[in-house]
Amino acid sequence: MRFPPLLCLRPTVAEFPPTPCSYNPENLSTLERYVETQARENAYDLEANLAVLKLYQFNPAYFQTNVTSQILLKALTNLPHTDFTLCKCMIDQTHQQEERPIRQILYLGNLLETCHFQSFWTSLEENRELIDGITGFEDSVRKFICHVVGITYQTIDRRLLAEMLGDPLDTQVKVWMNKYNWTETEDGQIFVFNQEESVKPKNIVEKIDFESVSSIMATSQ
Repeated sequence: MRFPPLLCLRPTVAEFPPTPCSYNPENLSTLERYVETQARENAYDLEANLAVLKLYQFNPAYFQTNVTSQILLKALTNLPHTDFTLCKCMIDQTHQQEERPIRQILYLGNLLETCHFQSFWTSLEENRELIDGITGFEDSVRKFICHVVGITYQTIDRRLLAEMLGDPLDTQVKVWMNKYNWTETEDGQIFVFNQEESVKPKNIVEKIDFESVSSIMATSQ
């Protein structure tokens, strides 16, 4: 689901100047509400979120920790795309190091990007208040984890997959197996994908005509 372009978000004509600019601080309150709408309705608009972070760069006094946290969490839901890195680079180092919610979210992002999935779920469980109001966050993360599993494993132990999906009770595994058409063998292994079958050899034929060879030979003499 995508929302209308930034310039279509104004509630009234009077709220914006006749020729609005995305980086006009007068737009900030509307854009911040838009971020909250994305979190609540499980929507996503990277362009709008980057505009908010850019406005915070230009106007440090307007910086909102809660809105920035929501932007970072929404960026994590779009892994393996590089949105999280883009957003992180637009946040001042002081906020990254001193604002606890932001610091914790950056840590969670690092765990996901480095595929420390079990540690991610453990840390998230200790900081569950971070994702309050972020609809669909955990399933979006599980989708990313399944993507990593799909390009990495041919078979994986069911218990390990459950741990990676943050579900020690194993109730989610069947759901995601069905979603990706993974099958379970009798010994408790889950067949993910035959990586060897995805490697297709390609014959490379190089054609060099006589004129090309003769010109090369002539220049080398």
